[in-house]
Amino acid sequence: MKVREWDPGTAPADELEAVLRALNDIVASDVPEDPPWRETMFREYLAVTMPGERRTSWLATSDAGEILGHASLLALEEIGVLELSVVPGARRGRVGTALLAAVARRAAEEGFESVGVEVIGGTPAIKFFEAHGFECAFIEMRNVLDLGGVDWLRLGEMAAGISAGYRIEYYPGGPPPELYAGYAAAKEAARAAVVEDLELRPSSYDAERLAASLRTLHGRGLKPYIVLAVHEQTDTIAGLTEVVVPAQRPTRADQYDTIEVPSHRGYGISRAIKARMLFELRAAEPHLVDVQTWNALENEPLLKVNAELGFKPDREWREYEAGVPDLLRRLKAS
Repeated sequence: MKVREWDPGTAPADELEAVLRALNDIVASDVPEDPPWRETMFREYLAVTMPGERRTSWLATSDAGEILGHASLLALEEIGVLELSVVPGARRGRVGTALLAAVARRAAEEGFESVGVEVIGGTPAIKFFEAHGFECAFIEMRNVLDLGGVDWLRLGEMAAGISAGYRIEYYPGGPPPELYAGYAAAKEAARAAVVEDLELRPSSYDAERLAASLRTLHGRGLKPYIVLAVHEQTDTIAGLTEVVVPAQRPTRADQYDTIEVPSHRGYGISRAIKARMLFELRAAEPHLVDVQTWNALENEPLLKVNAELGFKPDREWREYEAGVPDLLRRLKAS
């Protein structure tokens, strides 16, 4: 078995296809309810990053060149975010440990004190990372909405249920540039009220970073859809919801942030904008089968809204963290 650094941006097409097959073998084993990945913009999904961020990837291969596993380290401002997966037939053969060692060494070289990882509940990855000293720092619940079971009449009532004095606006592809500053300001205003996690998913709290984030989403093959609630008296953004449809998995949409600016809570904003989003998705993406979203267990108001819309709890999504020096010591001793 060999571990080598790997660049998906320049990798040969046949090698990229082999990585895609390995990923789908892992999906079929660990999360069989999830849709398989497609080759459409798969290279871009793995290679494109935000300005100022760096992603390093590795492959583990057998002596015959067969893909056994893949890992990557995304360098954010304060933490290194790792991804690691091993094909089912190669597990318990120290493939994951070898990949983790490569990631840990690079994290130390990059000067990171800690690394974080998102782990899907109910998969072997839980025991793997805990065995290597990772500690669970945050838990979310993934909820999935089957669009085939939506009560569209009831949903229409929800979409119209926003209080007087607010209007709803829809922007496929992302908000126009003239709204960037207000959009980012709304996210910043709601930030303090959100349960803190490890921030393993980059967010945009200023206009410049929002513009870069939208370019990056499109560059990776992720089409954003935005619905806003605008306070008419002040013409400011009072709430927003974001959904992304990946070219690599076009039957399942990913719900990103849904927020209400604290001073505008209690006016039915979240329910109305999320309901309106589902109507827009039905028209724009007729091939969609379902929508997945993640919510902190403490976020009872949004969990209630999601339940009213028809979302069903699916799996825990855990964020784990480990100190890099301690991780290197453990790996050396293992």
